[in-house]
Formats: sequence, structure tokens, C-alpha cells
Amino acid sequence: MPWAKIEANFDMYYESDDFTDPWKSPETIVLHHGNAKNGRQWHAWVPLLARRFRVVRLDARGFGRSTVPPPGYPWSLSNFAKDIDLLLDYLGLDRVHLVGETVGGTIAMRFAYEYPERLRSLTLCSSRFRFTEPFHSEFARKVEKEGVLGWARSTMARRLDPSEVDPNLVNWYTAEMGKSSKHVVLEALVALTGHDFSDMLRQISAPTLILSAENRSDYSADYMREMHELIPNSELVVFPGAAGYIQVSQPEKCVQALLAFLEKL
Repeated sequence: MPWAKIEANFDMYYESDDFTDPWKSPETIVLHHGNAKNGRQWHAWVPLLARRFRVVRLDARGFGRSTVPPPGYPWSLSNFAKDIDLLLDYLGLDRVHLVGETVGGTIAMRFAYEYPERLRSLTLCSSRFRFTEPFHSEFARKVEKEGVLGWARSTMARRLDPSEVDPNLVNWYTAEMGKSSKHVVLEALVALTGHDFSDMLRQISAPTLILSAENRSDYSADYMREMHELIPNSELVVFPGAAGYIQVSQPEKCVQALLAFLEKL
């Protein structure tokens, strides 16, 4: 199984899929998951992309099969971004297309800000740039009290609506989140809570695609437009009538939008 020795005490798990023609040298798409998740969340995207691109799915530090640091690790967007940079060095990749979902998208924004020379494009799926709303603190309290699985289960309706997607998907997604270490999820939540990264977005130079469902209880149309306006070279695609995490509920439409975006670059 592929582990990258990123640092002396940190092995990052990743998977690389490439079904392009053997005589071609494809560009690479890196897929970054959000908090309490892992690279398996992208399972539906891989077969749709890997015929045209090399697709790398990582398990971020502390998640999935990657090394879990002890309590007290200094979680930050910059440290997550540095891990991406080190993984690209390990894989011998110069520039990539980076796709992030939820907090993975926020991490991707930071990477675009700190390492612009390494990006061909940036794609953000259901991602936030502001963590000042009260519910972020509430989430941390839920994790502390209920554990990761309890928090995931009690807040799942904001991610996936069982009336709109296969209930088996909801159950699987919840269970995958529940596998995450409690202290990692809690400390990562606390590290983000209270921060507004608007100024960072203004400095992003990579061509950027923003994907979102139309109906999000915590993610209004004005919020999406503000993100679009803050990132200079960005395109916003909103999926009418959709709710929750569009990258999970409608992966085919997301990939279609991504491919159309990349073809214009």
C-alpha cells in the first residue's frame, strides 16, 4: 500500500489511479477531503477522472490510514498545506490541479495562497472561508460530548438528505466519519473556529472553480457569491434544487463541471 514518508514521524497514505493511454503524460488531479473524513470519500470521482488524468487521493495528517499525531499537535491551514507540498515533492509532481471538499477546500485555498507556483487550478466543493458563525463552536461541543460518530450522525442532515440520496450512502458516510480520532477532529475544529480568511482569498491567483448545492442551511446564495467575488479568477457553479454536499450526492455532475472548467484553461 502507498505511504509517503513525509516527515520522520509522519507517513501519509495516498492512492494513485491512472488509466490514461500508456504513451501519454497526463496532468495530475489531487483530491483533498475535509475534517473527519478520508480519501475514500472520493470513490465515485476516480473512475470518472482517471481515464484522462492521474488521480491522487490522500488521507490528510491524522485521518484515514495516515499517521495520527498525539494530542496537542499544532493544527493549522498552513501545516495542512505544507503536507500537500511535501507530498508533491515525494511524488515528483511539479504542478497539479487541486480539488478540496468542505474543510479540505479551505486547506486547498491556503495551499493556493502559499504555493501558487504549484497549482494549475483550484476547485472548491461545499467549502467555507469563514468560521465565525456560532455553529462552529457548537460542533466542537458536540464532538466533545457525543464523540465523532455521534456528532456525524446528529448533523448528517446538513450534509446528505436521506430523502434525496441512497440511505446506504448516508450510513456509509456517517460510519466513515466515525472512524476518525476524536482528538484530531476536535482540535482541527477548534483551530479553525473564529477565523475569517477573506483576505487570503483575495490573493489567490489560480483559476478557481467553486461548486455548491443551491440549498444549504449554513451556506447562503450571498455567501457563495461573496466567495466568488473575493477570488479574482473564479467561476461559480450552483446546482439548482440540490442540497447538502453536492460532491457526495451528485459526483457525476460535479466531475462534468470540473472537466468543462479544465477544458477552458
